[in-house]
Amino acid sequence: MASIILVVVVFVLDALAFVLAIGAEKRRSTATFGVDANSRQYCVYSSDAATGYGIGALLLLLAGQAVVMVVTRCFCCGRALSPGRWRAFSGFCFIACWFTFVIAELCLLAGSVRNAYHTKYSTLVISGPPRCAMLRKGVFAAGAAFTFLTALFAELHYLFFAKARHAAAVPPPIVGGIGMTRM
Repeated sequence: MASIILVVVVFVLDALAFVLAIGAEKRRSTATFGVDANSRQYCVYSSDAATGYGIGALLLLLAGQAVVMVVTRCFCCGRALSPGRWRAFSGFCFIACWFTFVIAELCLLAGSVRNAYHTKYSTLVISGPPRCAMLRKGVFAAGAAFTFLTALFAELHYLFFAKARHAAAVPPPIVGGIGMTRM
């Protein structure tokens, strides 16, 4: 059967990744204009904590995914599962889990990289304020949403995999009578 300890460990890793992704969205860098000694405007950025939160969420989500994939042998290695609904549900959740995982990782990575990119002066703008590079609102939120979906599908994949593996371990009932099938 499914290991409660494994379910809790993966849930904690994914929940922390979700919380860090939400924290990264709340702590995105914002830019204001400052004036230097030559009366030129430049970009002044707020705290860069969102980059660290985003990378932390990315690593925690990766750790949770790795734990589930190692335990389930990435669904394709190891002993075959018995055919049935549990194997089908596990296969669907496996595919959905990887799909949402890749999107979540891309959102968190792109958000962290873009949030860390700061410009000081813009050479393209001759007059007026400089263009300050800022991360669009919602990138980390999308990463958090896909982190939640990854956590959901990973947990379901593991539970269905455990049910299918347990169903394969149970021998079929012995029916009385003489076996008349071909060898």
